[in-house]
Amino acid sequence: MKRAAAVKRRHVLAAAGGLAAVAAGLGRPAIAAMKTFRVGVLGVMSGPDAAWGLHNKFCAIATANMYNAVGGFEIGGEKYGIEVSAMDDQLDPKIAVAGAEKLTQEDGLRYVIGPNVDTTALSIKPVMERNKAIYIPYAFNKTLYTPPAENAILGMIASYEAGPIIYEYLIKTRGIKTIAFLAANEPDPLNQQQAGVAAAEKLGLDVLVKDATYQASATDFFPVVSPIVKKKPDLLVLSGVAPATAPLLIKAARELGYKGLLSTETAQDIKILTEGAGKYAEGFISVGGASTPEIRSAYMESFVKEYAKAAGQWDDEAGTKVYALEMVLHTIAKAGPQAIDDTSVYKAAIDSFTMPNPFLKSASTLQYVGQAYFGQKRQIGVPMVVNEVKDGSFQTLFVGSVA
Repeated sequence: MKRAAAVKRRHVLAAAGGLAAVAAGLGRPAIAAMKTFRVGVLGVMSGPDAAWGLHNKFCAIATANMYNAVGGFEIGGEKYGIEVSAMDDQLDPKIAVAGAEKLTQEDGLRYVIGPNVDTTALSIKPVMERNKAIYIPYAFNKTLYTPPAENAILGMIASYEAGPIIYEYLIKTRGIKTIAFLAANEPDPLNQQQAGVAAAEKLGLDVLVKDATYQASATDFFPVVSPIVKKKPDLLVLSGVAPATAPLLIKAARELGYKGLLSTETAQDIKILTEGAGKYAEGFISVGGASTPEIRSAYMESFVKEYAKAAGQWDDEAGTKVYALEMVLHTIAKAGPQAIDDTSVYKAAIDSFTMPNPFLKSASTLQYVGQAYFGQKRQIGVPMVVNEVKDGSFQTLFVGSVA
């Protein structure tokens, strides 16, 4: 299965320079007379890794449509219609910069969700800071979130946060003692691999393979997986693996006779896993969101349906992306209408902001975190939901936190 199959969606847009834009349209006649809050989405929406950016886009559109359908979102006693402008950066830093300039300079947006990887997130940093815009990358480079940087907010749990928690859980519950790491030969996966190795060594695990890599364009993974399988690690970590590559690596490892555990700190899609790896996907462990049915709130169930309308079907990995626009809207509501155009007002509200988590059945609180890792609160404190594939579906293995 080619990695592009990860996206078999019909909403990838094409335009000159690789940029594309779309507005959330449901309920548009009802919001025409209201004030409008515009939010941008900038990420990879075409090519083999398109699923990442498309999930950001469709999550934002689904959230916007839900609020627009009930008359808008209230800020300072007034209802605002929500409009989403999405742009494809094609995973290219130069195109990402052009997209950031379009959204923040030409269109005047002050809030952007994305990009999806370190290279594109770092490339737009000067643009976002110059234009005093808040952005929510799904990238793990700490310099994005560490002072003096203050405009980027990490939208999910980083691999260096999730890794130690997952490994410790597997030490206690599955008795793992040895571990190996495999990553694509690209900056993001390599950084995640290094962080995973450091965490594993700190926990006392015997790291049998530290630096195995494959080319992102590879389709035959047997040559790189075979030497690892021969070492028989208790856990093989696929560092930073893209959703469409994961099933190929899983299948290669199992067909070579690997009997241990397989995991990753990146979110995955159950349909892609089961279509690509079949029975071999069983037992695969990955980070998820508020997506497994047993932990969803009624609001999350409604969101899943709205997402499916926008994207054509529900994708489990979208469960990691549901939080961004909700946090932006509710933080602005707390800070006041001035925060719509003045992000300094938004940033001043971050430290004390809390709200009930609308996506989980169990009572929990959403807030900004990151003080321990970044020296300031520049991370959405999403719950760390860890999933395991059981009988062809994701089941929640455990729910942790980095708060």
